[in-house]
Amino acid sequence: MRLALLTTDNREHHRNYELPEPQFGAAIEAVVQGLASQQSLEVHVVSCTQRPMQSPEKLAGNIWFHLLHVPKFGWLRTGYQGCIRAIRRKLRELRPDIVHGQGTERECALSAIFSGFPNVVTIHGNMVQVEKRVRAPFGGYYWLAARLENFALPRTGGVFCNSAYTESIVRPRARRTWRVANALRADFFSAPPTTARPPRPVLLNIGSVCTYKRQLELLEVAERLHGAGLDFEMQFIGAADPGDPYAARFLSRIQDAACEGFAKYLGTKSVAEVITALDAASALVHVPSEEAFGLVVAEALARNLKFFGTDIGGIRDIATGVDGAELFALENRDALQVAIAAWLRAGSPRPAAAAAEMQRRYHPEVIARRHVEIYHEVLAGAVRNP
Repeated sequence: MRLALLTTDNREHHRNYELPEPQFGAAIEAVVQGLASQQSLEVHVVSCTQRPMQSPEKLAGNIWFHLLHVPKFGWLRTGYQGCIRAIRRKLRELRPDIVHGQGTERECALSAIFSGFPNVVTIHGNMVQVEKRVRAPFGGYYWLAARLENFALPRTGGVFCNSAYTESIVRPRARRTWRVANALRADFFSAPPTTARPPRPVLLNIGSVCTYKRQLELLEVAERLHGAGLDFEMQFIGAADPGDPYAARFLSRIQDAACEGFAKYLGTKSVAEVITALDAASALVHVPSEEAFGLVVAEALARNLKFFGTDIGGIRDIATGVDGAELFALENRDALQVAIAAWLRAGSPRPAAAAAEMQRRYHPEVIARRHVEIYHEVLAGAVRNP
């Protein structure tokens, strides 16, 4: 079977044009790792860029990479028409059996539905829900992404939904849905080191600093715990844009917290650095108001961390039945604070069985096998698009 996988190359997204290797998001990187194990597949990963870049021809023995140059005018301002047309031309050369568009955030889902081949789409972030949470202004990125998502979903052969929550909001707009969790990157299943943890408990929060990730609200919880005399350090990892009002307030507040010694901001980290931080920590605290899946939650549990989080979206799927995972209502910060305090006073124990459960559910080879099953199912009843 020949598969065309449409995804964004984050070198374009972050304007890192000098890097020689494609940079994918965490979920896509894990998918590619899993598909490399499926030798019955010939995989062609296709991405677009506004500037030509050096790129490898192959990512694995059965995986090719194609980077297409699309001038700036063909992107968001034209509804990604340039990307759609460039990808369609490339796919006519490749003649895939099936096309898989990864995400509705940018051009991938649209390019899949206009590809002319049987196609499916994966939802990574629910753009309609995100638009509501951030109260996106008319004509802005999230406003447009939500409308393009609504346009794309009814026109694809089916949608891979990464959680029960995603499936519940996608099903009314899609011909067909399948529940397929995001995979974790293989690195998160490596054996943890035996080095000792820091003398006081470390609580991690990982994610871009923005309104719906709620780092400011979590910092307030940390302030109250510190005020109650509890000894710990809250560490925040993730991009924080000083030009964003919410992130700017967080960066100001975290300076005071760092001076008081109970919290600090570590900026962005590589995958290896994140894993090192997880292994040195005792818990992950993740309290967003919107979360399609919650990959960082599964990653932390794969390192046997204690987990405290909001009972929303895909987080519920990940945490249910897992050792060491506790969920709380979105606005019940008091209950969250009480639970963290009790855990700290009990010696901040880490779970023992969470990692094994994450490997059983989310190993890239497990998720890749499910992908292949669905591709065969789609092709068995597919009608080729005009």
